[in-house]
Formats: sequence, C-alpha cells, structure tokens
Amino acid sequence: MNITNITTQIKQIPLQTPFITALRRVENVEFVRVKVECDNGFVAFGEAPATMAITGEDLEIITNSITSISSYLLQKKPKKAFTILHESKIGSSAKAALDMAFVSLLAQEKGLEIYEYLGAKEKLEIQTDITISLNPKEKMLHDAKRAFEQNLPMLKVKLGNDIHHAIEVTKELANTLPQAKLLIDANQAWNLEESLLYVNAMKDVQLELIEQPILAKDLVALQTITNATDIPILADEAAFTLEDVQKIIVTHSADMINIKLMKCGGVTKAVEILEYCREKNVKCMLGSMLEGPISIDVAKQLAMAYSDVIKYVDLDSPLLYKEGFTL
Repeated sequence: MNITNITTQIKQIPLQTPFITALRRVENVEFVRVKVECDNGFVAFGEAPATMAITGEDLEIITNSITSISSYLLQKKPKKAFTILHESKIGSSAKAALDMAFVSLLAQEKGLEIYEYLGAKEKLEIQTDITISLNPKEKMLHDAKRAFEQNLPMLKVKLGNDIHHAIEVTKELANTLPQAKLLIDANQAWNLEESLLYVNAMKDVQLELIEQPILAKDLVALQTITNATDIPILADEAAFTLEDVQKIIVTHSADMINIKLMKCGGVTKAVEILEYCREKNVKCMLGSMLEGPISIDVAKQLAMAYSDVIKYVDLDSPLLYKEGFTL
C-alpha cells in the first residue's frame, strides 16, 4: 500500500452561538480536510482547524504545510510516511491531519476500526463535556442551566482576566447547579496572585479541576498554584509535546495533562504521551480545539483505547455546530 495522492479542502461550519474564551472569539469552525489516497484503493481523511492563537497556524499555513510535504510522502507506505512527517518542521495541526489519515489507512489495512487498531477491545460510549463560553454572568448561568437540562452535566466553564467575575460566576454556578461537574478553564488569563486568590476563594466549592490558570511558559508559578490547592490543576497550553509533559510531571507542576491531537501532532504522538502518563499514573483530559467531525471522531476512538488514563473528554465541537447543519 503506497500513497498516491494527497489533496486538501477548506471547510467551514457555523456555530449556534459565538465561542468565547480569554484567548479568542470564534463564530465558525474553520478547518482543512486532507484526503489521502493509496494504490490499493484505500482512502483516508484527516482534519486540522485554524487555531492561530494556540498553535500558530491559520488555514493558509496548514494548507501550505501539507502541500509542502506531500511530494515527500507520495509513493511511500504509511509507516514510512509517519517518519517523514514527524521529522518535518511543519506545524503540529498540519501534522495531526496527516497523522490521523495515516493511522486510518493502517487500520483499514488490518480490517479494523481505528479504536480497535489502537487496542480497544470494544466500542465505548464517550461522554464529553460542553463548553460554557465567557460572557456576562447572567448569560453564562443561562447557558449552563440550558446545557444541564439537556443532560450535559459536565460543564467546561471559560473564564477571563476579570478575577472577580471569575470567582462570582463560579460560585453562582456551584450554588445554582450543585449536581453539575464544573471544569474551570482560564486559558492563561490570570497571574500568580489572581490564581491564588481564586483557589483560596474556592475552598468550599466543589470543582473537578482548574485548567491552565497561568501563562504556559511559567511552570514555576503553575507549580506554586498546584501546591496551594487540593483542586486538581490541569496543564493545557503548557503541554504540547511528550517532552513538555515529562517536564511537567517530573517537576509536579500540574496534577493532570490535557492532550490535544492538534497540539502534539496527531494520534501517534498522543499515544506516546498517554503511554507515559499511564506509566506515571497521571490522569489526562483528551481535549480538542473547535474541530471538524472527522478529527473529533478520531479523538473519540483514541479515548476508547485509553479509557483507563483519560478521565475527562472535551470533544464537544459537534454539540456547538449550528443545528441542522451537515457537511
């Protein structure tokens, strides 16, 4: 099985409502879909969203990256293509799109679904959280109640740099929806003083975790916050590669790791991180950007294979698509 053709398309899916975090505001899911064809008739797809604020890649960069490496991948077997891909200097999201397509080809070759190829014994039901975007307090409470009433009890709450708003919203949500599971995501919005103020204010509030409260590069501050609270601290933007994860875990800078295919470069690199976390008994979130349906499905299948390591799943993009929209 040799790769004979690689093509890309730009896709867009409108959202029901704007997706707002401390880093960005998005009204559409925009992504590049890559199609990989082989000489035996097998066809596989991968996707990469535009997340300039996080990975430094927009649609043009992703498309150009895939185009620039395609000639080196043609007439290669998928296993050889993996090596070429991950030795290249293209961005992590572009790598992820191609990587998931190659994994799909290898699974097809063995007559398996991706989750089976990755070692899962059976297909599992995957329960994702749902994002509550950063907004005025009353809007966030309204959105959270609506999600909870729709049988989505795990709420990923986006908070911003107004620490008093963050504290007030969190306490209101905890009081209003005591049965909900609250995952707090600050997206690097706070400094150390604000982070400590927040965790101290949450001593009597039940939270599942706090995600990346501090700038990604400041592991010392992240470690200080982790040591200051019993609430699990989840590293996200600080954890792109296996080397990043190893450093965080060795230094006890965070309690948990958020793995995203678009950060680490695809399924094969995510597996390396998951195997390391399994060895170190560190639980993970399997997260995502705002992504298309194919990349979300691949991530779900990865979650099935590592359900013992992945404690939380953040793959809610399809729940945010405009109702009735098909691609």
